[in-house]
Amino acid sequence: MDETDQALIAALRRNGRASVSELAFTLGVARGTVTARMDRLKELGEIQGFTVVTRADVTAMPVRGLMMISIEGRGTERIMARLAGMTEVMAVHSTNGRWDVIAELAARTLEELDAVLVRVRNFEGVLGSETSLLLSTRRAGRR
Repeated sequence: MDETDQALIAALRRNGRASVSELAFTLGVARGTVTARMDRLKELGEIQGFTVVTRADVTAMPVRGLMMISIEGRGTERIMARLAGMTEVMAVHSTNGRWDVIAELAARTLEELDAVLVRVRNFEGVLGSETSLLLSTRRAGRR
């Protein structure tokens, strides 16, 4: 990927619904260039798809947090699978460093989030955790 491809992806991250004309203007290239590059990036798998974030995605579960989890021994896969099956878990990430897993959590209230934290802390093999509430979210590349 060259600088134009990276700029195109950044522009799409800011506004995935931008028209080809808008993208061409923003990047200072022809519309045909934008279309060809988008097609190529999709074909190469650099662009996996497009998505939309609705108001319900943000407000149905307004209390959100990141739970960093330390796991005993070789239980990471088992605990990640268990986390992935919970409705309050939006994503599960393996990581390096102090924590083995980071779980993105969402709940309707602080009390519900607290109940999720207690449940996860009681999983066999969980050694410790630390949770940070997400106060606001800005998408990458957005102003």
